[in-house]
Amino acid sequence: MVKVIASNIRKGQIVDVDGQLYTVLSAESFFPGKGTPTTQIDMRRISDGVKTTQRYRTTEQVERAHVEDREHSYLYKDGEDYVFMNPETYEQVSVKAGILGDLAPYLQEGMPCNVAIHEGIAVSIELPQKVTLEVMETEPTVKGQTASSSYKPAMLSNGVRTLVPAHIVPGTRIVVMTADGAYVERAKD
Repeated sequence: MVKVIASNIRKGQIVDVDGQLYTVLSAESFFPGKGTPTTQIDMRRISDGVKTTQRYRTTEQVERAHVEDREHSYLYKDGEDYVFMNPETYEQVSVKAGILGDLAPYLQEGMPCNVAIHEGIAVSIELPQKVTLEVMETEPTVKGQTASSSYKPAMLSNGVRTLVPAHIVPGTRIVVMTADGAYVERAKD
């Protein structure tokens, strides 16, 4: 185990709290004018998916679990599990749906992902920041709308809804953020 100060904990890291492994969902530091600076860490217990929040003084020590980050390629979904392959050793690893959470719809066949492995078990996954998807349906553009600030709802090819600029029509390929599904730009392909 490696001890780090609480203010250095980041989203996606694995921490050990009282012998249990947790995935960090978010970490935010607060610096009040008076009083002690604190770091609030929202995390999910890997064993059963229970979410919890811990508050630490920013200088307090937190144990980071030893995990091995390796690049894997996404292969396919097998029931409730998602199967990934190490491109160097061709070793396959199953990742539970609960570990992927909201990221599951963004998986694409062959997509390179970083899988964190602790004692032979996949404990977290990191997808590329952006993916390219096709707009399946959206409302027609209304004449006279200003193109600069008006967004309209759209359904993407992965089943996720997002907001897109008024000039985007069905069939257009766009780039979105995997973290929140936000529109970035029109795809350049």
